[in-house]
Formats: sequence, structure tokens, C-alpha cells
Amino acid sequence: MLRAKLSSNSLLKKIVDAVKDLISDANIEFTNSGLSLQAMDSSHVSLVSLIIPPEEFEVYQCEKIQSLGINLNWFYKILKCATNEDSVEIIYKNNENFITFLFRNEANERSSEFQLRLLEINNETLGIPETIYSAVVTLTAVEYKRVCSEMLTIGDTVYLSISENTIKFEIEGEVGKGSISLKSHILEENSVEDNNKTSDMEIIKMGFALRYLNTFAKAVPLSDKVTLKMSKDVPLQLEFNFGIKSLLRYYLAPKVDH
Repeated sequence: MLRAKLSSNSLLKKIVDAVKDLISDANIEFTNSGLSLQAMDSSHVSLVSLIIPPEEFEVYQCEKIQSLGINLNWFYKILKCATNEDSVEIIYKNNENFITFLFRNEANERSSEFQLRLLEINNETLGIPETIYSAVVTLTAVEYKRVCSEMLTIGDTVYLSISENTIKFEIEGEVGKGSISLKSHILEENSVEDNNKTSDMEIIKMGFALRYLNTFAKAVPLSDKVTLKMSKDVPLQLEFNFGIKSLLRYYLAPKVDH
């Protein structure tokens, strides 16, 4: 039997809302290490990776590994049936074809129960290779969202370039072109390993589909900051840390210039 309880429905609602526009169906895995999700969007351009460790839950019992196929839009509709103040308990009994959600609000003496039908999803196992990124940039999540929203009015492809202490967003479209430069805390991962940070870091510049970057901004309610990791010719990684040790990562393949 699986039991996982969060004291607030708000957190789970924010998480599902942050991924449901990219991933429609996904296997959510429960193990001794907590809840995890890893899936690609239908175009195989972006990948989502979610990790919520057991300590994030008020109650967490998982007798054996459970991989449950769930439609995330249906999941979100279930979560919207409860208020943000309600606690949410996830219950699954072995071999059942549904998962149960119990919502409780002690203050209002209210409780509700919903069951969500499970799906058979044959997703291939995805392996994310360990990557040493050339640059790691930390921005406020609100500023990241604002930049993506503003750029979206100009064009479809944004070019990100990172120099020693600046990240620059550049875009060009039918209405014109523009750029936004931000000072940021920038860390070179290679330099950390040998404690020899160079002052003449190679400038990295790659193009990305702006609509994906804008969709990733739906995770902004989860965290005050977002970390962008870049290396030449490898997918961009965006990381939102929240809760105790939980994290939501997005990966986005760069556009290939012809």
C-alpha cells in the first residue's frame, strides 16, 4: 500500500500546474526515495524532471516501487476540487486501477474523497547524463518570467548568451528586435573544481524556442529563484528548488541554425 500526505494541497497544485502544459500523460513513480516524475513533451524538445523526497511529506509510506500512469490535466482537475488550505493524502492499493485522493480541512470540518483512473503508459526509460556546465546563472524567478513574457511579444526564438557577469536575452521578429541584459551571480562549474576561476570565460550563445521558456515560467510560484545552466551544444537546464529538498528541472534542446 502507498500513502503520501501533504499538509497543504497548494504545493501539489502548483507542481502539477507547472508541468501539465508540457506533459499530458506521465508515470509518477513512488519509491523509498520519494516521488519522482521524468518525461518528455510530445515533440521531444523538452524534458521535465521532478523530485520530491519523503521528508517533504507529513506522512510517507511506500512498501514497494509503484509507477502510476496519470493524465496530468485530470490530476489537476481533481486537485482543484479542494482548497489550498486542505491537506491532501494520496492512497494507492496494489493492483487497483485507480488512485485515491483524500482532502481534509480541520478548521471547516470538511473532508472529500476522489478517485482518479490510472493509465497504462509505456514510456521509455530516460537517462539524463551528468553534465559539467560551462556556466550556471541564478536569476530571480519573477525577473525570468517577466523577460520571457516581454520577449514573446517580439518573436519566437530567443538567443541566450552568457559572459562573465551578464546574461543577455536577444530576439528578432516581424515587429522588430530587442535585447535584455541582466547582471547575475554566475558560477563556472569547471572553475569550481580546480578553484581557478578564469576572468576570460568563453561567451556561450545559443537559440531556444521562446514558447517553451515561457511555459517553464509556470513554475515561478514554487520558488523565488531559478537557476539556468548552459554549455555549448547541450540542452539548457532550468532548476527550481522548493520545499525542503524538492526540485523541478526543465531541459530544453537548443535550436540548430541552418
